[in-house]
Amino acid sequence: MVTSSNPRAPYVMTSEHPKLAPPNGKPLIIHVVVNIEYWAYDQLTPRTIVIPPHGRSHVPDLPNFCWSEYGNRAGMPRLLDLFTTRNIPVSASINASVLEVYPGLARSVRDAGWEFIGHGMHQRALGGENDEASLIQASLDALEAFTGKRPVGWMSPGWSETYDTLDHLRANGIEYVCQWVIDDIPTRLVTKHGPMVSLPYGLDINDSVVFAIEKHSSAEMRLRIEETIRTFEREIAEQGQPRVLTIPLHPHLSGVAHRINHLTEVIDSLIARDDTIFMNGSQILDWYRQASAGTEA
Repeated sequence: MVTSSNPRAPYVMTSEHPKLAPPNGKPLIIHVVVNIEYWAYDQLTPRTIVIPPHGRSHVPDLPNFCWSEYGNRAGMPRLLDLFTTRNIPVSASINASVLEVYPGLARSVRDAGWEFIGHGMHQRALGGENDEASLIQASLDALEAFTGKRPVGWMSPGWSETYDTLDHLRANGIEYVCQWVIDDIPTRLVTKHGPMVSLPYGLDINDSVVFAIEKHSSAEMRLRIEETIRTFEREIAEQGQPRVLTIPLHPHLSGVAHRINHLTEVIDSLIARDDTIFMNGSQILDWYRQASAGTEA
């Protein structure tokens, strides 16, 4: 007999959650996540912008490799400038291999004070790894050695998981994940090694989905964020419950020249509001734990 939709997150509607006091009295929480990845030159790329002739993929896949490489060279400086000049906290979801392949990029992100969260070793689904537990540990060890602090957050490459991923992550000190995209407020998850928190993320507000998969125009991400804000305003007023708006970005998508201006304008519009607060993953986790203390939802 089926008694639950899944073994990790007990079901509860957002409207039935115990009320959470908003951080600093600001109910609209903005979480910017920049996904920083290494697409290996000698392997097939995780995603394509150019379909190979006759549909036959080959290595090196130069146009699709260059798509990502351009983002790490030209897109990242734009994103770093956008968020550092505005003093916005950012979560950097980063492949551990980036530390060696793009050392200047990794140092710039560290120096900017962005929070490093685990994103695997390479941009490859966890289900395809021979030893998932060892890979998770190795990637977190590498990030800890580079930053001096062990990550407490994780975003799986491509939202991928096995049935054991959350257990491996919690055993390695991970306290929150982003790949469980099931609500607009944080949610408690169950693991073999103790509780974990799922932070809201974006499937349809995500530049990878909007631009790489659905292939919308450059203004579409901005439009979706603005429409989401309209809905959140109404729900916050009606329910008295804060909302988390996560904006997941990739340098090869949102960092390109014809999209960065749209992103800049929508970020500036959020800054100008008196009901918004920008927080990184750990800050949201700390707020949620304090605001939800004593609740069961």
